[in-house]
Amino acid sequence: MDVISIGETMVLFTPNILGKIRYANQYTSRIAGAETNTLIGLAKLGHKAGWISRLGRDEFGELILNTVRGEGVDVSKVVMDDEAPTGILFKEIINQDSVNIYYYRKDSAASRLSPADLDKTYMANAKYLYLSGITPALSPSCRKTVFESINMAKDNGLKIVFDPNIRRKLWEDEEAREVILEIAGKSDIVLPGVSECEFLFGTRDYEQAVQSFHEAGAETVIVKLGDKGAYYSTFDSKGYIDSYSVKAVIDPVGAGDGFAAGVLSGFLDGLTISEAVKRGCAIGAMVCSTNGDIEGLPSKRELYQFSDSNLKDEVNR
Repeated sequence: MDVISIGETMVLFTPNILGKIRYANQYTSRIAGAETNTLIGLAKLGHKAGWISRLGRDEFGELILNTVRGEGVDVSKVVMDDEAPTGILFKEIINQDSVNIYYYRKDSAASRLSPADLDKTYMANAKYLYLSGITPALSPSCRKTVFESINMAKDNGLKIVFDPNIRRKLWEDEEAREVILEIAGKSDIVLPGVSECEFLFGTRDYEQAVQSFHEAGAETVIVKLGDKGAYYSTFDSKGYIDSYSVKAVIDPVGAGDGFAAGVLSGFLDGLTISEAVKRGCAIGAMVCSTNGDIEGLPSKRELYQFSDSNLKDEVNR
């Protein structure tokens, strides 16, 4: 296994019309989960990805399991829970500038994850453990599971990759800050956004925030700068990578997860850090230009076509 991740995936319902949900009577359903977005991105690029989670033994759980499995991710360590439901959420789009998210995930099957759901042998055979700041916010047992997975990863020589992915609706700010900084300090690679740097360190000066991450213990920090690209820093090098241009931003949700898939894929393929971050930027741009979290995640062939097309556009400008 190349990459293992732990976390909750839900079913997302979006009305087929703009406006308040009370007036909607038709919906489109998709799966939504930061960790599975990244794992699916890796699987599409030809890597071996495995997911650890719990789903309700219900139709929503079956939908998620079938979808994630169908995209090439190993789901052999996903537990189907007879006593708790699969989480769902609704996205209410009033207009382009006003979007509301309603979660129905309290006491979901995934919130019942515990260290007993971790398989030591399964973990030992992977190269990377990918974590987000969402999972430890779901419940005390989820938090214990995340920290136990970190211990297992360190015991078995896995690199730990962490996207803070802060969800302030899920916990109090002080608690979130404390736990996320602790996980970041135990991680080898941290992938924050500028707003997360500000939340954690009180500054939008991301270079200063990067130094704080290094001092906490993270060897590599890659800051996502949206349409400005990304900034990376290790103990030995640092630099900026430009963003890729897209004709229109259709749906930015999931772009950060695609970015993580690109960076991890680059490392797995032996690329330099600048080349890996460039791959991350390319996939983030591709996800932005497609509706849905996973629909825009590319195969290697599609990734190379997109990168070549952008290079030609730059030459012709």
